Amino acid sequence: MTDRNEFESTPAETIAPEVNAWEPPPDPYWENLEVRRRRKSLAIAILLFALTLISTLAVGAQYATSYASGQSPDFDDFFSTYASLLAHPQLLLAGIPFAFTLIGILLAHELGHFFMCRYYGISASYPYFLPAPTLIGTLGAFIRIRSPIYNRKALFDVGLAGPVIGFLCAIPALAIAIVYSKVAPFSDAQASVVFGQPLVMRMIAAALRPDVAHGDLLLHPVGRAAWVGLFATSLNLLPGGQLDGGHILYAVASKFHRKITLLVALLLIPLGLFLWRGWILWSIVLLAIGFRHPPLLNRWEKIDRARLVWAAVAVLIFVLCFMPMPVQIR
Repeated sequence: MTDRNEFESTPAETIAPEVNAWEPPPDPYWENLEVRRRRKSLAIAILLFALTLISTLAVGAQYATSYASGQSPDFDDFFSTYASLLAHPQLLLAGIPFAFTLIGILLAHELGHFFMCRYYGISASYPYFLPAPTLIGTLGAFIRIRSPIYNRKALFDVGLAGPVIGFLCAIPALAIAIVYSKVAPFSDAQASVVFGQPLVMRMIAAALRPDVAHGDLLLHPVGRAAWVGLFATSLNLLPGGQLDGGHILYAVASKFHRKITLLVALLLIPLGLFLWRGWILWSIVLLAIGFRHPPLLNRWEKIDRARLVWAAVAVLIFVLCFMPMPVQIR
């Protein structure tokens, strides 16, 4: 029988090696699991990026051709030219100004989220681009957040970083494009595809090209890419669900998140019925998955005044970018 006092008097150094000897050896599988997951994520991200580059180059080539001829792009040409581009891939080079500008803006947006996640120690995937044969060549980009977010401050900063950086990248591209854009009287009246003009675009055009009447400016392909960036910013800043605007809303006032998400979804329905059918899809998305938001590990810490000011800035950016009717097909 061991004497208790004798056991307690034994130095800790002599006991520790015996305890550590019972620990299992490190498992190489678990050690390399994170590395394999990151490599797979990077491979998928690179593949989607390459496909999106091709699809945006194809659309950009169409914009470049229409712009060179002094006309607005024709809706049917967006899809009929894919065959000719596959047969003559060198034609894709004309789409570089549009594609590189658009991908640069979207990448800046997602990297804003990504590096803010890194700053707060939140596990996040690389940016994933979504290629699509649409009028803009893509469905946007996103990152996956894999770990819980600790507090409101981290959630707010992660949600805000993307739209702000994307907006700041799109504005100079739009301004430069407006300066070098062509004047084509009644170009919108004869076009089969008419793009809306966000408030910030009207303001920049009025400041830089005051002599050009509204609707007579044929936007350079770089400007059209910036337009897509502003449109994507407005969509992401919709105050609801798990969109960037929804994250900001949840961080500032989580108790109103569900009600405001429902209100926004309902307001999008009449916009979809009378202006742009795409709002119906966004309403369905918010109603289907918008009410769920991952809880914070520390939901009691409040947002400081500086971030409340930034929340107002986010609202201002949304107002400057939002278009009730982004696209009209005739």
